[in-house]
Amino acid sequence: MAVTVKTPTVKASPLDVARIRKDFPILAQTVRGKPLVYLDNAATSQKPRQVIDAMSRVLEEHNANIHRGVYEFSERTTAAFEEARAKLARFINAPSEREVIFVRNATEALNLVAYAWGRDNIKRGDRIVTTVLEHHSDFVPWQQLATEVGAEIAVVDIDDDGRLRRDQLSAELRKGAKLLAVTHTSNGLGTVNPVKEIAAEARAAGATVLVDVAQAVPHTPVDVQDLGADFVAFSGHKMLAPPGSGGLWGRAEILENMRPFLYGGDMISRVTVKLTEWNELPWKFEAGTSSYVDAIGLGAAVDYLDDVGVAKIHAHELSLVAYLLPRLQEIPGVTVYGPKDLESRVGVVSFNIEGIHPHDVATIFDREGVCVRAGHHCNQPLMTRLGVAATTRASMYLYNTTGEMDALVSAIHAAKKVFGV
Repeated sequence: MAVTVKTPTVKASPLDVARIRKDFPILAQTVRGKPLVYLDNAATSQKPRQVIDAMSRVLEEHNANIHRGVYEFSERTTAAFEEARAKLARFINAPSEREVIFVRNATEALNLVAYAWGRDNIKRGDRIVTTVLEHHSDFVPWQQLATEVGAEIAVVDIDDDGRLRRDQLSAELRKGAKLLAVTHTSNGLGTVNPVKEIAAEARAAGATVLVDVAQAVPHTPVDVQDLGADFVAFSGHKMLAPPGSGGLWGRAEILENMRPFLYGGDMISRVTVKLTEWNELPWKFEAGTSSYVDAIGLGAAVDYLDDVGVAKIHAHELSLVAYLLPRLQEIPGVTVYGPKDLESRVGVVSFNIEGIHPHDVATIFDREGVCVRAGHHCNQPLMTRLGVAATTRASMYLYNTTGEMDALVSAIHAAKKVFGV
């Protein structure tokens, strides 16, 4: 599945990257005496001062548990927490803030749906359709649910360019599907799926549609109403926010009929020794003390992304990919995976160097100050499809530069020299 791309005309980035980089303290560091080149953004992004400061203000100025206290600190923290929810709702164009549930990450969001919706709606003989592109978080919960209840699971393949097999998907949907679980953007290949078209086809076939947008929301505009899905899950830590933050959006009419995922404080309206009544949306799904500092950090990250412009971030990343791919193709023994069409990608480039294991590649890169991810990327079915055990993955974001793409290429040559290939 090697990529062969004609050398494109590289468009200038619409971002003032030099100014943006000043907002990220960590980027000023060196690694082993060399400038830090952070290219593991698909795993987690770095955090700007604006997010760090927003979180620090909570802890320094008004830290208190939310939704419980009538004193000023609690009211201020609660207000900041719910304001972050409102920001997030606007960011993804949710019809209502009530439909936005705070979670720790996309994994928790997907498991919430699997437990709170799946166990009441997926029965023996039902069919779940998913794809070989899925992150384990959007595959294993459905695989396990199918095993537990006796449902069937169909896994749609990709073609040799890394694109979803639409013909196969259509055929599976025609057989009848209770659920379609599909990623918007592959974290292993950078492939962007035509989710709006897919969701429309799936819903017309009677399926509920869940979309994993963890790799999409940080890099390209996501409008949940335009997508036409029923559930949308994402993490905050990939979009400049802290770990421990994320969101699940769901249609209100579906969420209203779902049982809670966790039981405890804050998700109840009344408890007696004989029965318990649940709280309203979205708090029905937010049991216990929420990670409110992280959620407020997520709100600050949304502010930052809004100020920069997600569409501009996407254009910037494509300019980096367009700059990098021809250089990789010039290096003997380097195989790049994913779509040939740059417009069908985000800033994720997975590759292998013949004769060098990806873990060894990443180790040599570290000596050069270049941080990349090596492994299966929680995509083992995809790796099997590609016929490899692992890949080396470089993933870009708004603060990366063409100079860092040059550093990546230099690191490849350094690795080839070390291993004599």
